[in-house]
Amino acid sequence: MSHAEVAERLVWCPMAIDSGDVVGVLLAGGQSRRMGGGDKSLKCLAGRPILEHVLERVREQVGRLVLNANGDPERFAQYGLPVAEDVVDGQPGPLAGVLTGMSWVLENAPEAQWILTVATDAPFVPTDLVARLGEVIEREKADLGCASSGGRHHPVIGLWPVALAGALKSAIETDGIRKVDRWTAGYHLAVVDYPDRPVDPFFNVNRPDDIKEAEILYKNYFM
Repeated sequence: MSHAEVAERLVWCPMAIDSGDVVGVLLAGGQSRRMGGGDKSLKCLAGRPILEHVLERVREQVGRLVLNANGDPERFAQYGLPVAEDVVDGQPGPLAGVLTGMSWVLENAPEAQWILTVATDAPFVPTDLVARLGEVIEREKADLGCASSGGRHHPVIGLWPVALAGALKSAIETDGIRKVDRWTAGYHLAVVDYPDRPVDPFFNVNRPDDIKEAEILYKNYFM
C-alpha cells in the first residue's frame, strides 16, 4: 500500500485522540553546530544522557516511539528504539524530521493516526503534551497543534495527523518549504501555552553553557 493510499484512510474526525493512536517521534537529526558537533541528546544531564530524560517524560504519552537521527544508528542501540534516517536528503531541518516520522508510521504503524514530535535537546518537556494538544485540537476542530511557552511558539513540539504526509512531502520536495511555521500557516493550528516560570518546559540545550543551566534547573525543580 502506497503512502497516498494509506493516508486517504487517515482522515481527521472530531474524536478523542487516544495516546495509543499516537507515535512519538524524537527529533535528533540536527547537526548540533552550536554545541560543537556530536549528538546533543547524548550529552549528560544529572548523570544521564538528555535523551533518557526526554524518553522518561514522553514514553507514557504515546503508543510507540521512533528516533529520527542520521548517521550510524548503533550509537542509540542501548535504547532499543527504531531509528529512522531523514527521508529528505541534505538535512534540511526539523520539517524533514516531521515528514520522516509520518513516513515511518505509514510503513510500520499504519493504525496510528498521529505523531507527537519532540526535540531531544529539551529535557524538561511536559508529561501532558498529548492530552493538552489533543484536547485543544478537538475543541477547536483544528488540523494540528503545537506548544508554546511564555507566548513563544515551539513549532517542532507538536501533534500532527499522519494524513498530511503527502501534503508535507510535496511542500518540502516541490515547493522548497523548510520552515515549520511557514508550512503550518496553511492549516488551522491550535496552540497550547505553558508557563515559562519557574522553569520553561521547552528549555533546550544548544550550547555547553546550557548544560550548566540545565543542571541547576534539574537540581532545583526535578530532583
